[in-house]
Amino acid sequence: MKILLRITLLLITLILLIGLTLASFYFYDLSVARTSKDFLKGDTSLDFKQSVPAVTPRKTWLDEIGYEDIEITSFDNLKLRGYYLKANKPTNKTAIIVHGYFSKAKEMSQYARFYYETLGYNVLMADNRCHGESEGDYIGFGWHDRKDYLQWIDYIIANINPKAEIILHGVSMGGATVLMTGGETLPDNVKAIISDCAYTSVKAELSYQMKKMYNLPSFPLVNTTSLLTKIKAGYFFGEASAIKQVAKSNIPTLFIHGDKDTFVPYEMVYELYEACSSEKDIFIVPNATHATAYREDKDGYEKKVSDFLNKYVK
Repeated sequence: MKILLRITLLLITLILLIGLTLASFYFYDLSVARTSKDFLKGDTSLDFKQSVPAVTPRKTWLDEIGYEDIEITSFDNLKLRGYYLKANKPTNKTAIIVHGYFSKAKEMSQYARFYYETLGYNVLMADNRCHGESEGDYIGFGWHDRKDYLQWIDYIIANINPKAEIILHGVSMGGATVLMTGGETLPDNVKAIISDCAYTSVKAELSYQMKKMYNLPSFPLVNTTSLLTKIKAGYFFGEASAIKQVAKSNIPTLFIHGDKDTFVPYEMVYELYEACSSEKDIFIVPNATHATAYREDKDGYEKKVSDFLNKYVK
């Protein structure tokens, strides 16, 4: 009887382990691998219907003004594509604009237009690894991307302008990316960071999404998927932490978030703000959902960003 019980328990354990392993591979393919993210289109917290038409004319604007295709090779030998817009008048001011999850550089044209036309900046937009025209089989969620943006910063200084005054502006995953980058040792050329609707950490965001999408606790699936991500992509979810990086940063940082954001919880912006060790400011946009703060209050957004940057970029 005891032997039968042991065998039964062993079989149940084995079945659970197999199921958990299969679920981990599924969740990895769903969230980390370079696969279609159709599940996002069914998320009511994301406003695709309004955002897609707004992007189209701005792509046309980008093509009309012209840009230079540039490329770097990442630390792990991926070719990463960037698009550089030289300001109409000579200036050292340069904005690096970072897109979000399953987006691409050219979809950030509304922000590029603001920096280029209104503020007179040079602009660099890059396709993150595993996005757009850049290579890569897995999404870095900002963690490996932070190393890529260190290289983009170095590229500007070495190949375009050694006196460049650089600001980093990211939205959603891009917002987390610029915060993670800010926690690294940066050249004096980097003057400020603008982070719009960033998450505190990859683990916290995926745990939140696990509950929101599937009504499941984060343990054990987020943990096992994190282990699989370490094996396949080289990082744990827990180490990909914007909140730990802002605690090390000395770069002035403006945090932006919409108070109706339920994709990256609105409360995360306060956690990031409190953890940030550098000079900082915060801008909350009423009624803005995820990544819609600029559209919801364009004038207020532009004024806040302009006023903030004027303190640090001359």
